Amino acid sequence: MTDTTGTPTPEGAQPEGVETESATTAAESAAATEGAGSASAAGSPAGAGAGHHRYFEGGPGASSEPGGEDEFDHGAGESESEVLAREDALAASYLSDLQRLQAEYVNYKKRVDRDRDVIRNAAVGSVVESLLPVLDDIHMARQVGDLANGPFSAIADKLEAILGRYGVERLGEAGQEFDPNVHEALMHVEADLPEGATGTHVVQVLQPGYRIGERLVRAARVSVADAG
Repeated sequence: MTDTTGTPTPEGAQPEGVETESATTAAESAAATEGAGSASAAGSPAGAGAGHHRYFEGGPGASSEPGGEDEFDHGAGESESEVLAREDALAASYLSDLQRLQAEYVNYKKRVDRDRDVIRNAAVGSVVESLLPVLDDIHMARQVGDLANGPFSAIADKLEAILGRYGVERLGEAGQEFDPNVHEALMHVEADLPEGATGTHVVQVLQPGYRIGERLVRAARVSVADAG
C-alpha cells in the first residue's frame, strides 16, 4: 500500500492523509455529545436542582407561573402533609394581620367621628355664645307680649328653629324641678306650687339656658321656690 505521494507504506500502517472509518465515527459521536450537552445547558435555568423545578419542567415543587419561582417550592424530601401544614400556618398569619388592620381602621374611624362631633359642637357653641344677647332679647320680648302679633315673631321663630337643627336645646321652664346641673338659681321666692310637689321648683325663667349635645353653653337663670 502506498500513501498519497506514492511512497510504499509498511503493512498495517495507515497511509498519510487517509482517516479510518472508526476515527471518523468517534469524532462524530464526540461532536454530537458536545452539542447535546450545550443544548441541555442552554435550556436548563441556572439554580434548578433536585427537588426544585421550573414551570416547563414540571414535577413536584414546580413554579405555578412560567419561568417563576413559587413561594411554596419545597424539597423533594418534604411530605405533602408538611407542605400543607406550612401553608396553613402562613394563611393563618395573613388572616391575623388582616384582622389586626381591620380593628385598627375601625378604632381610627370611631376616633375621627368622635373628634368631628367635638369640633362641630364647639363651633356651634361659639356661635350660640355670640347670639346669647339676641336670644335673651327675644325671650324678654316674648314674655312681655311684644312678639305676639308683630312681624318680628316669625323671624324669632325661624332663628330658634335653625339653632334647633344644629342641636341647640333651650333649657328652663316654669314648674320644672330645680336641677343644679342645668339651672342657676338667682332668686329664692315664696310661691304656691302645685299640690303634691316636693323639693325646690322653678317659678320663673329669667334667662333661658342652652345646651349642645353634652356641652352646656349656659345654665338657665331662674327664680325658685320651695314646696311647703
